[in-house]
Amino acid sequence: MTRADPHVVLRPAVLEDAELLAALARDAFDHAFGHLYKPEDLAAFFAQYKTVEKYQAAIDNPDIRIQLAELDGKPAAYALLVRNERFAQHPAPQPQRPLMLSQLYCAGYATGMGLGAALMDWVMAEARDWRADAITLSVYSENFGAQRFYQRYGFRHVADIDFWVGNHRDDEYLYELLL
Repeated sequence: MTRADPHVVLRPAVLEDAELLAALARDAFDHAFGHLYKPEDLAAFFAQYKTVEKYQAAIDNPDIRIQLAELDGKPAAYALLVRNERFAQHPAPQPQRPLMLSQLYCAGYATGMGLGAALMDWVMAEARDWRADAITLSVYSENFGAQRFYQRYGFRHVADIDFWVGNHRDDEYLYELLL
């Protein structure tokens, strides 16, 4: 267990966390982006990707790690990493040992409290532990705050990709940090 400050505890997610991770993911995504989508598209996205079963499977997968950030004892953010996962739209040359930062979600009330930075420190340590040669992620093209956040860590925009929420396509950017 790692402490970022006296009120923040970082810990690996366990199976019993699957329900709260699914709820946190839905709430964080809805808070940040829900206004962009028709209700049926958002519901389809949540039903496909943000279910308890999806998080249980992720926690059980040895190529996936989830780190949970608790603020004053409440789940407030998490990062989900996937080893050797590649984006189809990634330009050549492809990394040989990529690590995908699939999700970095923070509850709306906890944004700006340093949880993202604490989780990024964990991401960097995991990348070293897994001997990754790159970290990749996607970020919404109009999420300028997240883009600045990742750029501070050295990530750069390497491709334009699609991100689907139900039947709604978003312009998304593929970011990469070579290690």
